[in-house]
Amino acid sequence: MSRDEQLKERWEYLVEKLSAQFSDGDPLELDGIVYLVGVQELGNFHRKFKKDEKVNLMHIAICRLLEPYGYYDFDFFDDDGWPHYKIKEQLPSLKAGEQAVLMKEAVVNYFLEKEYIT
Repeated sequence: MSRDEQLKERWEYLVEKLSAQFSDGDPLELDGIVYLVGVQELGNFHRKFKKDEKVNLMHIAICRLLEPYGYYDFDFFDDDGWPHYKIKEQLPSLKAGEQAVLMKEAVVNYFLEKEYIT
């Protein structure tokens, strides 16, 4: 099985599993899953977030997801428990499709690492 086929299968399985758990089976999109990663990384599961906090959760998730690729490094937790990252290397210019593939790969790897999927 090619790497692309394996990523596609794992992505579809992950979307199905997360959608069943968090959206009553309505398929979650990439942004929704990235948001869930941000909530997971913050560790504050049972609260409502304001609009600006949701943007910050997406940022946390993107930093955490791209950390293993060498783009970000965890820096510190602030007084409110929010993680902060510093940029190690600028992201390359990618076309929209390439960005989506990179993020899907990063999300799949994250959930493999967390042993949510195998």
